[in-house]
Amino acid sequence: MKNSYRDNPWLDLPNGYQDTIRRGVTAVRSLSGRMTTGHFAKDMSTGRRSGQLAALKKEITNADAIVIGAGAGLSTSAGFTYSGERFRKYFFDFEEKYGFHDMYSGGFYVMRLEPEVSWAFWARNIYFNRYMDPPGPVYRDLLDLVRDKDYFVITTNVDHQFQRAGFDKKRLFYTQGDYGLFQSVNPAVRITWDNEEWVMKALEAQGFRRDEQGIFRVPEDGELLMRIPSELIPTCPVDGSDVTMNLRSDNTFVEDEGWHWASAAYADFLRRHENLHVLYLELGVGANTPVIIKYPFWQMTMANDRAVYACLNYGEAFCPQEIADRSICVDGDLGEIISDIHKV
Repeated sequence: MKNSYRDNPWLDLPNGYQDTIRRGVTAVRSLSGRMTTGHFAKDMSTGRRSGQLAALKKEITNADAIVIGAGAGLSTSAGFTYSGERFRKYFFDFEEKYGFHDMYSGGFYVMRLEPEVSWAFWARNIYFNRYMDPPGPVYRDLLDLVRDKDYFVITTNVDHQFQRAGFDKKRLFYTQGDYGLFQSVNPAVRITWDNEEWVMKALEAQGFRRDEQGIFRVPEDGELLMRIPSELIPTCPVDGSDVTMNLRSDNTFVEDEGWHWASAAYADFLRRHENLHVLYLELGVGANTPVIIKYPFWQMTMANDRAVYACLNYGEAFCPQEIADRSICVDGDLGEIISDIHKV
């Protein structure tokens, strides 16, 4: 089977992913490129931040619909850091033996190692970034802000934390995949499958122990194995081929049935609200994939005079000059900003 969107059974569904990228490309071509921090709260010469938060709280309350676009900064604010103390807590043995100092670079490093070791690393990476709740409450606090609103979430994050926090799974579109899914390296196998059972077995095989809440912890003696038994190396249930995570890195990424239904739901949500009072709420989106969330949000705000764009980001809160009068750009930690909105 060819790896082509035109060769899949969901061809007749609206493709929100392709549509949003087209919007993003349109934005890049049509905007002047002049950026600003926004003027929505320009009359608040003193207490600018409080004015911004009050304006944003009002928009959340009054909007007909809210489109949430979330990037890595949201999970970072929730405590899902890939380096530092959290890395050393769960990967101290890998750091000592192999010399890498964060989960991201470690994922590339272990590719050169034997599969028993590589998959031991990935079992930990998946578990602690997908099957555990984050240390901070930012996802739950965000849900409390929008729970009673007509909302939809598009995210490039792959840690599944929106659903774990209680967001309606029918209102979520994980564009870049899910740490909780495997896919075959054989491009002819166009399915994904859950990896939770395998992850739990692989953690136990390394010596992690469950606490009274059923959460895996490092044993008190700190003795862990950095490998899994050969018979635990995951393989494809269809043809026995090697597997990888269902993460978008190239054109072998499997857009499965669930992905296509979520893509269609996103497209339908945008269509039904395109001329209403919509708040495009962008959270922690960086420069890696702006064409999926940031640029399309700019384009949709510019195309709808009733729309408002909000950018919440640490050190990167800005908007195009063309929509500055309908933009709220708040610089700071997302967890603190969302907590402060509750207090307004």
